Amino acid sequence: MADTNDKNTQNNNFASRSTTLDKPLPHDIEAEAAVLGAIINDPDSCIDVALDILAPALLPSDNSSRAKTPSRRPVFHLPKHQRIYSCMCELHSQDTPIDLLTLSRALKSKKILDEVGGETYLMELMRSVPTTANIDKWCVIVRDNAILRNLIISCEEIKEQCVDATTPVADLLGEAEKKILDIGEMEQRVEMRSIGELISPNNENGAMQRLIKLAQKDDSVMGIRTHFPNLDKLITGLMPGDMFVIAARPSIGKTSFALNMMVNIAMHGSDPKGVGFFSLEMQAEKITTRILCTESGFSERDFIDGMVTNMSKITSAAARLSHANIIIDDTEALKIHELRSKARKMKHVYNVDVIFIDYLQLMRAETRRNDNRQEEVSMISSGIKALAKELSVPIVVLAQLNREVEKTASGIPRLSHLRESGAIEQDADMVAFLHRDRDKQKEISSDIQEKGLDAQLIVEKNRNGATGIVDLLFFPKTTFFKCKSRIPDDAVPCD
Repeated sequence: MADTNDKNTQNNNFASRSTTLDKPLPHDIEAEAAVLGAIINDPDSCIDVALDILAPALLPSDNSSRAKTPSRRPVFHLPKHQRIYSCMCELHSQDTPIDLLTLSRALKSKKILDEVGGETYLMELMRSVPTTANIDKWCVIVRDNAILRNLIISCEEIKEQCVDATTPVADLLGEAEKKILDIGEMEQRVEMRSIGELISPNNENGAMQRLIKLAQKDDSVMGIRTHFPNLDKLITGLMPGDMFVIAARPSIGKTSFALNMMVNIAMHGSDPKGVGFFSLEMQAEKITTRILCTESGFSERDFIDGMVTNMSKITSAAARLSHANIIIDDTEALKIHELRSKARKMKHVYNVDVIFIDYLQLMRAETRRNDNRQEEVSMISSGIKALAKELSVPIVVLAQLNREVEKTASGIPRLSHLRESGAIEQDADMVAFLHRDRDKQKEISSDIQEKGLDAQLIVEKNRNGATGIVDLLFFPKTTFFKCKSRIPDDAVPCD
């Protein structure tokens, strides 16, 4: 009984709360009464509509979000309306028919029938609705007002935390963003669809239409091209919502390969894309310098040794790059909540179509004191996958392989060699290993190196397609990768 009183007090406080402008919180009492009256009149048709529309609008209250059974912020403004609706939902979950008799008995058993106005008020609700045809519209009105109230209250709470100034700023920003994003999800309804609808040829986004478009090489379903032709043929491009892990041991060239892919996506082909690049290892200026050298065909050593006398190639490359939509963030020790915030900005402000992260094991997550590094990496990995789905963009994540790969006879990486967590393998839609015999290639003369060193991209996991090996050539001087051609002297770069 004490718990019920506490929740009632909380709901009353929420309903009566106003902003610092002393204006009442948004509400529509008539719409609330109409929803309740419609459910009483026609529960079989109306309760499911109400649950579908109003359920997402229930947020945990802040002071109970960590409780085993957290209380919920009310979706109805009037406390008595919220209690009646909660009782209706309880009856429905127990497969008990909802009518005046069962509802009044349920309220009476909770000792709140008189508080909500008794049987007389339930009769008034039932008589207030001449038709139930507009139940969905009334529910939307109730839900939208609940969203506005929650937004106002959350902003007030954020303001109070800012004034209090006891919480670290980074944590405060993360909490504030979570509050606002949670409210944004209140409007989202999970639509259930039959397989017949999903497979229908008349469904433009259905399975049949997708397969037809794939057969026609339609760019809308082919994913984002990496412009490494053999890779694109194998994986059908980078798909929205996918997490693509590229792993390698240190000094194999995974950052160079990622930068090559990034520039290809942003600058090559008939439809250049926007690209976001999170560099946790290198400064943005160094990354830009490396890209500029690769695009112009020089190395930094060439400039140091005075080998570059004509700057036309470098200025031409700089001019091309200046028009590319490439956004670089070099925040070190990036936390997963910071990544979410920055990635959302990249998507909504700079309109990026694909995101790169270099590299996963340098990131951090909000962990408890007893959590180990594997649990932390698991949180980071699942957070990246969730972000890819949320933003509907492919995220290419670089990762380190552990030393065990060097102990194998072949030296060829396997999924078990992903460093610190098997969760990376589970979360990723694709996993590829960049591999070359680094130790043997150190002994190769510079003249032979200029013709390219053999390398492979081993696609070991592909949730949506085939696996296989993409043969590459790596040019150490300009940190450039390209597909290996059967025509050694006239090989064409992959664009």
